[in-house]
Amino acid sequence: MVESLQDYLTSEQQRVNSYVLELLANDAMLPPSLSESVLYSMRAGGKRLRPILMQASYESFGGQGEKALPVAAALEMVHTYSLIHDDLPAMDNDDYRRGQLTNHKKFGEATAILAGDALLTRSFSVIGQAKELQPEEKVYLMTYLSEAAGSIGMIAGQSLDMEAEDKESTLQELEQIHNLKTGKLLTYAIVAGAYCAGAGHETLELMKKFGKYIGLIFQVQDDILDVTGDAAVIGKPVGSDEGNNKSTYPKLLGLDGAKAQMNKYVELAHQCLLEANIEASRLQELTVYLSKRSS
Repeated sequence: MVESLQDYLTSEQQRVNSYVLELLANDAMLPPSLSESVLYSMRAGGKRLRPILMQASYESFGGQGEKALPVAAALEMVHTYSLIHDDLPAMDNDDYRRGQLTNHKKFGEATAILAGDALLTRSFSVIGQAKELQPEEKVYLMTYLSEAAGSIGMIAGQSLDMEAEDKESTLQELEQIHNLKTGKLLTYAIVAGAYCAGAGHETLELMKKFGKYIGLIFQVQDDILDVTGDAAVIGKPVGSDEGNNKSTYPKLLGLDGAKAQMNKYVELAHQCLLEANIEASRLQELTVYLSKRSS
C-alpha cells in the first residue's frame, strides 16, 4: 500500500527530528546554557520541509536507505540557524517563531547569536563525519552547502531583502531576492538528494532549475499567508511583512496576481519533473502541497 502524502510528511518529520535531536543532545562539549538555547530552537518544531524534499528527491531517483539523512540533518541545522538570526532585533525583530518566543526573547541576543553560530558550524561536521558518504561526496555536499547558505546564496538574499525595504521592487528583483534567500537551500535539498542517489550531471542541473521554482512557490505562498493566514496556524503574527515594509508578491502584484504568478511557477516546476522522467513522484505531490499549504 502506497503511503499517503500526509503520512509520509509525518513519518519523515519524526525521523529527522529524532536524528537531529540525538546528534545535538550528545554534544557534551557545549556549555549547558548554549545547549539549552540550541535545543530550544530545534525542538520548536517546523515541518522539516527541506529534509523531506531531500529524501523525496533521493527516493525519486532510486535512492534507498539512510545515506541522505546526515545531509538532511545538516541542512535543517543551517535552516534553523538562519531563523534564529533572522528573528534578531537587527534583522526582522520578531517576538514569536513557531508559536513560541523567539530564541533571543528567551535566552538573550548574545546567546541566540551563538546558538545560530553553533548550528551552522556543526552542520558541516555532520556531513564530514557521515559514514554513509564517500570522501568525494562529502567534499561536493559541503562545498555546495557553503555556497547555498553563504555570500552567494541565502546570506546574499537576506542582504538584498533588507535593502529592498521601503522600496518598490520589480518582479525580476523580487525573484532574485527569493531565489537566493529562500530558493538556494530548497534547491540544495533537492539536488543533494538526487546526488546522493547517483543522478548524473544533466539531471542535477535540471533539479537546480526545479528547485528554483520550488523556492519561488514557497515564497509566494509565504507572502500570501502573511496577508491571509491565521497566526495560530502559522505560529507567528500575520502582517509582519507590511509592518517591516518588505517587498512582497501581494504588494507588487495584488493578492490575485500573486496567486496567478505562483500557478505559473507550479507549471514550470512540473515541466522540470516531466523532463527528468519523475513526474509521478513525491516531488510532484510536494510541489502541489507547497502551493496550497496553510502554514
